[in-house]
Amino acid sequence: MLKGQKRWLYIAVPIFFFWFFGQIDKVGISIIQTDPEFLHALGMTGDDKNAKIGLLSFVFTIAYGVSNLFWGFIIDKLGARKTAIAGLFVWTLTMIMSGLANSYEMFLISRIVLGFGEGMMIPVSGKFISNWFNKRELGRAQASWLTGNYLGPAMGAVVLVLVISLLHWQAAFFMLAAFNLLINIPMFIFMTRNTPEEHPRISKEELAFIRQTDDGVKETAVSENKSFAQDYRFWIVWFGMLVCSFLFFGISIWLPTYLIEAKGFEKEGMSSITSLSWLFALGFVLACGFLADKTRRPSLMATILFSLTAVFLSVAIFIPNPILAGLCMGLAMGCQGGVFHLSNMLMVKYSTPETAGRAAGLIGFTNIMGGFSSYIMGWLRDLSGGDFSSSIAMLIFTAILGLAAYLFSIKREAAELRLSPIPLQKIQA
Repeated sequence: MLKGQKRWLYIAVPIFFFWFFGQIDKVGISIIQTDPEFLHALGMTGDDKNAKIGLLSFVFTIAYGVSNLFWGFIIDKLGARKTAIAGLFVWTLTMIMSGLANSYEMFLISRIVLGFGEGMMIPVSGKFISNWFNKRELGRAQASWLTGNYLGPAMGAVVLVLVISLLHWQAAFFMLAAFNLLINIPMFIFMTRNTPEEHPRISKEELAFIRQTDDGVKETAVSENKSFAQDYRFWIVWFGMLVCSFLFFGISIWLPTYLIEAKGFEKEGMSSITSLSWLFALGFVLACGFLADKTRRPSLMATILFSLTAVFLSVAIFIPNPILAGLCMGLAMGCQGGVFHLSNMLMVKYSTPETAGRAAGLIGFTNIMGGFSSYIMGWLRDLSGGDFSSSIAMLIFTAILGLAAYLFSIKREAAELRLSPIPLQKIQA
């Protein structure tokens, strides 16, 4: 059954779990910060409580975004496999450190170290995808690991609420450390290699397919000899990712708190809508992976997704029904999951296997905006007495900026499609 398809087992599966557990590590704080015992134990009380909560995500994403730049160069030198293993050990140790924290300052330091350790996730994934998959299957290959990116938090939200309720908030961090140590690290050690040429179980036929080029796409020959940094479309994608990170982290980090404090949900209802929101993101990722390969219009799709994000956020402000408001916030978050997927696909398209680590590092750097988003939203809440309206209005304006940026690449994308139309049999497939 796996004849000629082993790249999906040896690469896509480890990367799926890489992101499945990594995202629970990363965004699990949004669930844990709703636990009163956690807030009291670490001194997150008083009039500046929301700013302190926002600072946790701020320092994490600053470290995460900046370290992406360094990891990108390291990956191009050492390879994705060794880099992934090293990063996994770092963030396993920080999970243990987080569970042992007995002060706000110690926990804050653990978030900084975690951001540094997880900063290699996007460059590692981009490098593996660039080396292991044919250009024509980039959409599906990216979707295979981005599925873990959203399915992990969707399931993790329910699991974390259960663990905190039955045990303690510290147990949640120890559980996450065990997942990395027992599942992720062994997978990268025993299943992956940097390139298909190095893997003993990849056939010559599968290798030939991976390395096959499409002579009908005139852009390919040009892009191979041109640095991604010289292509203005890469910088549109980069700016779009700045906007996407600002929106995605702002919504995802504060969504559980929004549901409980602004809409009056109990923890069970909060975890249900939070999980559903991550499933919305997964749905958008799968749909974008399929449609991007079929239509070859990722820039147009990103433009539409930014438009929908602004609409959903606007509805969330004005609609009185708490369930519908929560679902609209979740759909807005889902749209940005689709943008994140398209951005990573375009990043691989505009770079080469040799430069994919650096290009992905620059894309990963944009996560730094998520820290600003989470902190600014907390600060605005403190200023407005806990109200979310001003924070959501800020997110709407940000979504409009993303929409405006992608408008500049739609025309070029349409022209490329006319030069290299989709084969008829591919449309009918």
